[in-house]
Amino acid sequence: MTETVLALEGVSRVYGEEVQVRALDEVTLDIRAGEFLSIVGPSGSGKSTLLGLLGVLDLPTSGIVRVRGTDATQLSDAERSRLRGEAIGFVFQQFHLIPHLTATGNVEAALLYRGLSARERRGRALSALEQVGLGARHDHRPVQMSGGEQQRVAIARAIATEPSVVLADEPTGALDSHNAENVLQVFGDLQSPERAICIVTHDLHVAHAARRKISMLDGKIVADEILAST
Repeated sequence: MTETVLALEGVSRVYGEEVQVRALDEVTLDIRAGEFLSIVGPSGSGKSTLLGLLGVLDLPTSGIVRVRGTDATQLSDAERSRLRGEAIGFVFQQFHLIPHLTATGNVEAALLYRGLSARERRGRALSALEQVGLGARHDHRPVQMSGGEQQRVAIARAIATEPSVVLADEPTGALDSHNAENVLQVFGDLQSPERAICIVTHDLHVAHAARRKISMLDGKIVADEILAST
C-alpha cells in the first residue's frame, strides 16, 4: 500500500464568533505518495482553506490533520514548523524570489539551518534547478528571467528540501498560456513514487493536467475522480 503523506479526517474550519462562516465542513481526504492531484472549485468553495490545513499553515476547528502519520493538531507551534519544513514544499502564485540573489542563491535559501555544508547546499540547489530545466540559468537573477522561469526557480526551491508532497497554490495564475504549459509539464515530470504533487486552481485546464481531481463546493468535497492519462 502506498504511504499516505497527508490526510484530513473529518476536518472542519469555522471562522468568526458572533457570525460564523463554515469554510470547510467535515472534509476527509488522503493524499498518497506518487499522486499528482488537483483541487478545483469556484471562489469561496473552500479550496484555499483546505490548502492551508494540508500545509499545516492553519489548524482545523475540529478533526485531525496527519502529516506522514503524525497528528499535527497535537504538536506545538515549533514541532509543527519542523514537520512542515521536513515534509512539505510550497509553490505560490507569486514567486517570492529574493531579487538580489541568483537562481542558485534563491534555492539555497530554503536549505539554510538544515545542518548542510555550503557545498551540500549548492549541490542540492543545482540539482533541483536541473530537474526544472534551469541548470544553464543557475547564475541569473530573477530580473533576468521570464515569469515562467521565475516560477520554475520557485518550484526548484520547493523540491530542494526533498519533501514528501509539494503543495502549489494557483502556480500558473500569474503566467501567460505558454509559460503555464511549461510549468505544468515541470510538475508532471516531478511526480515520483516518493513525492506527491497537489495543485490548487480555479482553472479546469490546469486541473486536468493532474491524474486525480478533487472538486469542491461550499466547503465540501463534491467529487473525487481519477482522470484519464494523457
